[in-house]
Amino acid sequence: MTTAAKIADFLQRSVVWGKIVKVAYFQEQRLQVFLDKLKAQDWLDLFANTQRGCSVPDLAEFYTNCDVTNGVVTSVVSGKKLRFNTQELGDILGIPSTSFGIYVREDKTVLGVEKLLQLTQRLSQQPSLKTPRSVKKGEMTPLHQLIF
Repeated sequence: MTTAAKIADFLQRSVVWGKIVKVAYFQEQRLQVFLDKLKAQDWLDLFANTQRGCSVPDLAEFYTNCDVTNGVVTSVVSGKKLRFNTQELGDILGIPSTSFGIYVREDKTVLGVEKLLQLTQRLSQQPSLKTPRSVKKGEMTPLHQLIF
């Protein structure tokens, strides 16, 4: 197995499938909108595969050694160096990564003041806000907390 294949296998086995979405549970909890959003982004199959296990020791080592600098993730697991960016991770996992940077960037001004205000009002559950601001997880609805 090539180094790239080993990295892909590790990421799929340990990092991503450590976060499994059990579709029936989310439907029972009336969280279909969350499932719909994952499906719209072509991510549902990635997170709904319950047949794969998760190596907890590998996952712990990955996160212990993980560093993200300028959009590049680096880590070491079992002596193997891992290095990838958003595009490479999308390719490895077979999921779209277009515009993913907007989700994770610190500077959200690219969205514009009006859109930021709408997001702040909705996420904070405070429609009377007049200026955009950071929203703490505790202010969000349970669904938004889940997505966060």
